[in-house]
Amino acid sequence: MSKPPKPVVIDADALGPADHAVSDAPPIPEAEEERPPEGRAMRTATRLAARRRGPVARLFWWAVAGLLSLMIGAAFWDFVTGLLARNAILGQVALGLAGIVALGLVLAALREIAGIARLARVDALQTRAGDPAARRERARALAVSDSMLALYAAREDLRLPSERLKARQGDILDADALLEATETALLTPLDAAARAEVERAARTVAAATAIVPLALVDVAVALSANLGMVRRIAEIYGGRAGTFGSLRLMRAVASHLLATGAVAVGDDMISSVAGGGVVSKLSRRFGEGVVNGALTARVGIAAMEVCRPMPFAALPRPRVTRLVQRALTGMFSQG
Repeated sequence: MSKPPKPVVIDADALGPADHAVSDAPPIPEAEEERPPEGRAMRTATRLAARRRGPVARLFWWAVAGLLSLMIGAAFWDFVTGLLARNAILGQVALGLAGIVALGLVLAALREIAGIARLARVDALQTRAGDPAARRERARALAVSDSMLALYAAREDLRLPSERLKARQGDILDADALLEATETALLTPLDAAARAEVERAARTVAAATAIVPLALVDVAVALSANLGMVRRIAEIYGGRAGTFGSLRLMRAVASHLLATGAVAVGDDMISSVAGGGVVSKLSRRFGEGVVNGALTARVGIAAMEVCRPMPFAALPRPRVTRLVQRALTGMFSQG
């Protein structure tokens, strides 16, 4: 058997310039660390919802809307007058249809005004209920309790709790206890219904983000689902709003979230599902779905705080962790 070759020692200082030539082979790129899911769709949707137009932009869009209205109105008037000149019967039919359209627009405007008024009523009641003086003075606490009963007087699902609260009002002498009894009696079933809406919206956004690969589509789905969720939560608490009222409400909720930094992805986004080990085990799309669902739950909780006629005091504030776990049960592996 041949002996193995002896090791050779090369003196680097003895090498010539040609021996030090740099190789033409391209360097091996280092593997980039994959970024964790950040909930891009929900963060984009929240920023879009919270965006406020400046005075110049508002003036521009008002001018565009006014110009389009004038153009449509003038074209329709020319159409009706021309039809009347050719055929009186057809012209009268067109005139009657125009009256129906005008009546519909007036009713829609009145509905929007009524919706904004309901939101203002709930907001004023929340301000009165959150006043520290209302928890010290029984007269103010009783006024808040009576306003809550009046707000939900037509709600059949709250008829029995309202009757029990009325029967107990005279026996509760402490202002703080009266407010707690009012909140517990009237808002316990409403909070449960609002939490169900938040879970449904979180599930929808999470599934859309995980399944739909198109960037703009998942942002549109997230924005639409959150707008519908905020509108339904407002209806649950008695502040049913129209289209413009819902948009204003969504802008207020999104502005609150951005101001408090609640749309940032923190540790609770990861711990909200299976103690923190799930997102790293799933694909990136599923991870994005989990984070977007958790951000939707944050929007829902903020909407509950904005739309609720009384602040959370006697009843616990919902937690993102619990809502996301309930919403995403069965959709993602729990590790």
